[in-house]
Amino acid sequence: MARIRIAWQGGEVTANLRDTPTARALLAVLPCEAGAHTWGEEVYFELPVRAALESDARQVVDAGTVCFWVEGSSLALPFGRTPVSKGDECRLVTRCNVLGTIDGDSRRLNQVKQGTKIRVAPLPDEA
Repeated sequence: MARIRIAWQGGEVTANLRDTPTARALLAVLPCEAGAHTWGEEVYFELPVRAALESDARQVVDAGTVCFWVEGSSLALPFGRTPVSKGDECRLVTRCNVLGTIDGDSRRLNQVKQGTKIRVAPLPDEA
């Protein structure tokens, strides 16, 4: 559906979004900036998006999945274990809407520290 850039001082990742109601709501408010929070090997940050839990929402996802935490109105970017993980899984605090996937190595997100300013913007069409 669309691609976005998630950037912070010294780094960035790009992601491919699926065509979902929450992804469309996210795209409608971009570009946005927010302060990052970290929770184990997950980066999350609040955005001015309100969404309902979608039917395919999940709590356990693959590393690099772009998620939207409905209760916290936040983009959640897990790249490894969180405090509630069992084994090596990426387990989110609750079920979250699945928006897409990060291109390449999502472990680049380990550069993001608590309070780091994150900017999310749409990438132009590459057609």
